[in-house]
Amino acid sequence: MLAKRLFQKATAKHHPPPHSAGGSCLTSEDVDFRINVHYGIPATASILAFDPIQNLLAVGTLDGRIKVIGGDNIEGLLISPKQLPYKYLEFIHNEGFLISVTTDNSIQVWNLKSRCIACSLPWESNITAFSIISSSGFMYVGDEFGVISVVKYDVENAELLRLPYHIPSEATGFSVPFHQPVVGVLPQPCSSGKRVLIAYESGLIILWDVLEAQIVIVRGDKVLQLKNEVDSTSDGDSTLLHDASHELEEKEISALCWASCDGSILAVGYIDGDILFWNMSPSLPAKGQQSGLPDRVVKLQLSSAEKRLPVIVLQWWPNFKSPRDGDGQLLIYGGDEIGSEEVLTVLTLEWSSGIETVQCVSRVDLSLSGSFADVVITAGTMRSEKNASLFILTNPGQLQIFDGADLSATVLQQEKKPSVSGIDFPLVVPTVNPLITVANLFCLPVDGDSSKALAEVARIRNGSSTQKLSGGTSCPLTGGVCKYLSSDKDYRVARVYVAGYHNGSVHIWDATYPVLSSLCVLQNEMKGVNAAISIASVSKLELCIHTLRLAVGDECGLVRVYDLRSSEETSFHFVTETKHEVQQLVQDEGPICRAAFSFVNSQVQALKFASSGAKLAAGYECGRIVVLDMNSFSAMFLANSISCPISTMSVICDIVIHGHAGNTNHSGSKGATDQTKNLMFILTKDGAIYTVDADSGNLISSRPMRLNRNRTAVSMHVIENSRRDSSASFERKKQLSSKDEMVSSEPTQDISTNGNDTSGTEFQSSDNKSSQHLEDLLVLLCCKDTLCLYAAKSIVQGDDKATSKIKLAKPCCWTTTVMNDDRFCGLVLLYQTGDIEIRSLPNLELVKENTIMSLLRWNFKANMERTMSSTDTGHLTLVNGSELVFLSILSSENDYRIPESLPSLHDEVLAAAARAAISYSLKHKKKQGGGHRILSGLVKGFKKEKKLNQAMDFACTSESCSSHLDDIFTRIRLPGPPATSKDYQEAAELDIDDIEIDEPMHLSSNSSHEVQYDKRENTKDRQKLFNDEGGDIKPRLRTQEEILATYRKAGDASSVAEQARNKLLERQEKLQRISKQTEDLRNGAEDFASLANELVKVMENRKWWQI
Repeated sequence: MLAKRLFQKATAKHHPPPHSAGGSCLTSEDVDFRINVHYGIPATASILAFDPIQNLLAVGTLDGRIKVIGGDNIEGLLISPKQLPYKYLEFIHNEGFLISVTTDNSIQVWNLKSRCIACSLPWESNITAFSIISSSGFMYVGDEFGVISVVKYDVENAELLRLPYHIPSEATGFSVPFHQPVVGVLPQPCSSGKRVLIAYESGLIILWDVLEAQIVIVRGDKVLQLKNEVDSTSDGDSTLLHDASHELEEKEISALCWASCDGSILAVGYIDGDILFWNMSPSLPAKGQQSGLPDRVVKLQLSSAEKRLPVIVLQWWPNFKSPRDGDGQLLIYGGDEIGSEEVLTVLTLEWSSGIETVQCVSRVDLSLSGSFADVVITAGTMRSEKNASLFILTNPGQLQIFDGADLSATVLQQEKKPSVSGIDFPLVVPTVNPLITVANLFCLPVDGDSSKALAEVARIRNGSSTQKLSGGTSCPLTGGVCKYLSSDKDYRVARVYVAGYHNGSVHIWDATYPVLSSLCVLQNEMKGVNAAISIASVSKLELCIHTLRLAVGDECGLVRVYDLRSSEETSFHFVTETKHEVQQLVQDEGPICRAAFSFVNSQVQALKFASSGAKLAAGYECGRIVVLDMNSFSAMFLANSISCPISTMSVICDIVIHGHAGNTNHSGSKGATDQTKNLMFILTKDGAIYTVDADSGNLISSRPMRLNRNRTAVSMHVIENSRRDSSASFERKKQLSSKDEMVSSEPTQDISTNGNDTSGTEFQSSDNKSSQHLEDLLVLLCCKDTLCLYAAKSIVQGDDKATSKIKLAKPCCWTTTVMNDDRFCGLVLLYQTGDIEIRSLPNLELVKENTIMSLLRWNFKANMERTMSSTDTGHLTLVNGSELVFLSILSSENDYRIPESLPSLHDEVLAAAARAAISYSLKHKKKQGGGHRILSGLVKGFKKEKKLNQAMDFACTSESCSSHLDDIFTRIRLPGPPATSKDYQEAAELDIDDIEIDEPMHLSSNSSHEVQYDKRENTKDRQKLFNDEGGDIKPRLRTQEEILATYRKAGDASSVAEQARNKLLERQEKLQRISKQTEDLRNGAEDFASLANELVKVMENRKWWQI
């Protein structure tokens, strides 16, 4: 026996079979991982941004991803090469660009049209404040050293430019501590971008005039007069307290925002929980009022507790429906007592005639579903009549919507400290609520009737449905543009994504293009059915692409069959082991449940349609098998021949079995005939494979194919041998040349047909084109730690000899096969470590590796494989938390026609219309002048119109000032620091006493914005010189006694000589130190030059791709 096997191996080695002409094996060039579809909000979401004109929401994550969400199920995913969190995220409104700042202080510009980074600019210092001037490409960047810089995005050249204009902390002219960080930078509304507010960590606030390069207003100094205190802790209307003077200690700023449309009121939150409203109007003092009176400020406290949380978030939006101009709502996170419930607080404020009359009308607490992350207000600039909506992001990755109308209704109810709950943001594909348990992606033949039928369902569905929130209101996100229309008469559905849920429901989506659209929802209740049917969590799904029948199996053993195409048949069949009931249902449009089968109270593990949908095979966890007739909706047989739990099942119809391959009990007679059977290969969880006759339920082999030791089975795949066609002649010659007979345990393959059996020959000839030969099939068994490839004939005979076996180094949890040019070419493996491997078929060689972390920034989670699915063309679907991803593997495949079919994240038509509206408004304002404002002030009814147009006016002024700012920041060159007088320069000489050694160096700036500060310093020095503190500085005549008292040195001549000697010694020591430091600098320069030369040599030897 051993000699015989050695001879066979030698023969095979000397006569190898020719390779397949089609090249069925994969290469690394054939594999290219691509993300085609992404839905859902990542669990690592941490920051939000909103474009009020395009109505787009951006969600930044802690791992370098940005999710962009629009309307009509439009979503896009941007992935940064750096897996870093984002500190700041803002849209350039209506321009199609998104600006992000990472924690490594890199400013990135995302092009929403191309979905990639257009450019980036690394920052040398820590960015502590960031803001974009509305409707322009200019940005303010504040850093840890108190410097405000200006950056411009050049659209034409796609680059970020750091402009020479900057504002150092010294320009404030106040005692700002060294390296005092900037904590806030806000362009002032209605200032045409000419003024910007700067807040420092120590509490100093200044309003800077960009054009004049000077300070307009200063706030936050230690001595102030607190005009009023607003107590929001009491219920109902808050009363104002009496005037009181307060000594304001140095308080660290933690949040700030504008609290008025015109930028006259600033709300500032501090780390001690206080909120101060600063009056930023540069108004002149009233008649009779002293000019030195401190500015007025209003203090607000959410809690009277001694220890309060810092105020982290402050945001304000106006109440456009109020007849008073100053009314609005302030959103606050923080400020409450330490240990209190985590909520967001919304205060309704009224100050009709200024800050002196501010009142807190009501307080509403917003309940959160998790720990707070970020919030944005979607009060559109063009839609002021609509109520504002709040998008609140909580961890992990939960997005809630609060409607402003609900907050207003709560205010009218006058409840006692009411609390409002939000609406969960509606996900296109729900994965958590309800919980998804199983999912499949099915491909349909585009030219078939099934594709046309589903296209009709899509037209009906999209024509009558709009995206609504659970409360019935419209979703505030409407951005983006789809590039296809399902209402087109030539539209065909090529793919459907079907998901089953824990509550028993099933959702079906059209997945033909990257934008998924809902086709139908199969509820967990069957209307009109009188039978008591208990529906459990869905465990298995199967779709017949020929008949458009969907089979749904659940954990309790119930199998439901739905007709997805419209049909006049309304009968419903309920079948059990003992009865078969038929009921008539009310005819309705859409899918209808045709039958429900309940035989075993055990989870459905496998569902397979066979014979073009005429039969349905179901396998249960308990080991039982049932085959159902889909024409009569009856059970053909219910087998109990397998005692182990079933893992998966494959049904092969019209399989041609030659000779004795299908009979293990033959006695070696030569009269064996070919048989055509329908086979089921059933894999159990312990790794055994059973072969069952699909027509009778009997076992083909008396013993299953079982491995030497029990292993945990993962999956089983029945594939065609890609080398069989090209090597058939070689195999036939090799078998005919072999004279030895195999032992009974290893029967010989007989590929020749026996012509003595006429019926067998006629059956084969009639179905020769559609029938498969057993010798052409391979069975791939995937276990947790091994891959085993068997000939199908060996499986039928119960032989455990594998043609190839691979031991896996990591635990495998999911596999699938990939076809290319109608040939099985690859195997995809997912490991519990999150690694992905691509192996070629049938040789199982490793082709390429990757990880879900590098592809999707996901960590592998337990049971993730249960919701994974695939198609033969290399499309994978994965679910993780709220996220759903469609991946493509093969580089030659582009079924989704990307990038042509991707939805546009920037609506250019809307952008052009918005620009045209702004341009028209500017021309209209120029023609009318100020007359309409005067008239609107006289007519009482014009007050509301004025408020509704404030946002439009702001957009117009921002648009018109863009070119003006470009002149200020780039072209206009203001003079540098003030020069010293000519006379003083001629007389000045360098004195050694003026040289300071080992003193801290102060960075000097040649910026023109320090003019005012230097003038003040010169003024102070002059006053000190003349001993004058602000009075008349005209020179006066001094007496001889005064001059001697001021300048005469005390002591005799010896003491004067001693002082001179000491002075010389000090100068000598200073000169020695200067010489030593000069030598050290020279040595350091030489060392640096040598290092630079070495670096040049190293870089010259490197290739360009190594840099």
